[in-house]
Amino acid sequence: MARFILEGLGVALVTPFKADKTIDFDALGRLVEFQIGAGADFLVVLGTTGETPTLSRDEQQQIRDFISETVAGRLPLVLGLGGNNTAAVISDMLHLDLSGFSAILSVVPHYNKPSQEGIYQHYAAIASASPLPLILYNVPGRTGVNMTADTCLRLARDFSNIIGVKEASGNFVQIEEIIKNKPLHFEVISGDDGITYPLMTLGAKGVISVIGNAFPKEFGKMVRMCLAGDFKGALPLHFQFTELFNLLFVDGNPAGVKCTLNALGMIENELRLPLVPTRLSTNEKIHAICDNLRKA
Repeated sequence: MARFILEGLGVALVTPFKADKTIDFDALGRLVEFQIGAGADFLVVLGTTGETPTLSRDEQQQIRDFISETVAGRLPLVLGLGGNNTAAVISDMLHLDLSGFSAILSVVPHYNKPSQEGIYQHYAAIASASPLPLILYNVPGRTGVNMTADTCLRLARDFSNIIGVKEASGNFVQIEEIIKNKPLHFEVISGDDGITYPLMTLGAKGVISVIGNAFPKEFGKMVRMCLAGDFKGALPLHFQFTELFNLLFVDGNPAGVKCTLNALGMIENELRLPLVPTRLSTNEKIHAICDNLRKA
């Protein structure tokens, strides 16, 4: 397998459900083919956007197998694999069939609220055991604890198989410090669609995207223009999605993007509790924006 390059448009895939809340594999297959056809650079499987906490272990295995078989090596796959029990994460990593995957995305431990040394030791243990390159994921709004620039850079320098970080802290000073001081093998990508453009002007190499589920061609074009240094040309594309960025998250993720995909006729607007669909007012606004984008 070729070395995985962490850059460009990565799409954090949703998990489509039917009205009875079972997994809609037909819709998932169509979504995967849509991403490949639109030129996504890689796909993230079983991340937050995939409602992974609501899936049983058997369902997670079914999704891993299905996507791996559907993609069949046509683009890289990144597996979301993290948790707040370090030993359990390592056990899963060593016992799962990872043959179709190019890297692992592992979130900062949630709920436990470890110290910075605890975060470092957690990732050090995972990196030492991992059969695949590892991408750190810092999202303090969900985990309850921020991984500082010092901790991130320490991990990047100490482990050559830690190849990057998905940064969703929204702290530009922190992210800029990581970009400025990172080793060559390590890259920073955005974990938030709305700040992807400004982060790429600072040197970030791409995004793991939610909006990319629905608009991979258009959002991917903006990312590629930024990678080429054409920030002036990319800015209008960023502005085109500004209102939708906000609407996607006002009622939680992935409620917004599932509403958007439903408006585009790609999936049913179904989530599993405790997540629920967007409010009617949000739904109407998203449908109106989708109509305008399709006419553009």
